[in-house]
Amino acid sequence: MLDVKQETPQNHLEAASEKAQPPRADSFYLAHLSDLHLTSLLDIKLSELFNKRMLGYLSWRRKRRVVHRLDIVESLMKDLDEVCPDHVAITGDLTHIGLPREFAEAAQWLARLGPPEQVTVIPGNHEAYAGRKWFENLSLWTPYLLSESKPLGPQVGPFFPTLTLRGPIALIGLCSARPSLPFLAVGSLGGTQLDALAKLLEKSGEAGYIRVILVHHPPVSGTMEWRKRMVDTEAFSEVVSRYGAELVLHGHTHSPTFSELQTSAGKIPVVGAPSGSELNPHAARCAKYNLYRIRRNGVNWDLTLFVRGYSEKSGTFVEEQEIALSLPFFQPGERRQMGS
Repeated sequence: MLDVKQETPQNHLEAASEKAQPPRADSFYLAHLSDLHLTSLLDIKLSELFNKRMLGYLSWRRKRRVVHRLDIVESLMKDLDEVCPDHVAITGDLTHIGLPREFAEAAQWLARLGPPEQVTVIPGNHEAYAGRKWFENLSLWTPYLLSESKPLGPQVGPFFPTLTLRGPIALIGLCSARPSLPFLAVGSLGGTQLDALAKLLEKSGEAGYIRVILVHHPPVSGTMEWRKRMVDTEAFSEVVSRYGAELVLHGHTHSPTFSELQTSAGKIPVVGAPSGSELNPHAARCAKYNLYRIRRNGVNWDLTLFVRGYSEKSGTFVEEQEIALSLPFFQPGERRQMGS
């Protein structure tokens, strides 16, 4: 936790701004993983499969247990050990049907991946597959969810939005996950979370951080089909347009996606990572993850995306593509004017 004299969000950010120095000669590397579905449903009891979970279990038996491969997850972990990013962000769906045993299994995997100081996770719709008390299961991941700032108001559940300060970036984690009816996988943020998001964007922007928003559902309309959409994309866009951000990362699509949100400072990249464990030739899907290099360029920053994909031939992850992205950046004073 940050060592500050007074427990206010602004002082948390100011203290971190003084301490945090970008590593690797003014470069920061952020790995983005999503939709690993790494848990097992073997030896499950019938009593655990109420309502929608029965459908999810049948889907796992029929397809998911075959296309989401644990050997690919192991190869992914080896690649991360070699690439050695400064931080890893995971945008949800570590589980299949959100059972307590799955949360415990995923917690063990997170501990293998790295300490909480190096890993940030948010939930996906499969974590909130069923049940109003799913947040109780999420508490098994508490060290990887804890925020470094005091709440700026009411929160969604005990965690969201979260704030993680690493090097030059402020990772802001949102929860779009919520239980939904059978055959639906919709998500939402809600007014309470969006209000808190606005304050975090404003404070971290004034402190000079590069603000990276993590959310499971794609926050841009039209990215997903109706039954899997985020219902309040317009409200999210209004907050980001007013208070600014530099990058938005999401999952949920199981395919690579790219879109943009317009702000007065420029267009913000919105990038979706595919599943990091899926090998499904019939759907033309192969496991990938994204690695971002944020490098200082004078008073501004350059953003480069390296796509690393799984090679079935070698059983390893290899670099497939390098993409230069536009990163809107403006001085703290300009950010204050934007939010005024």
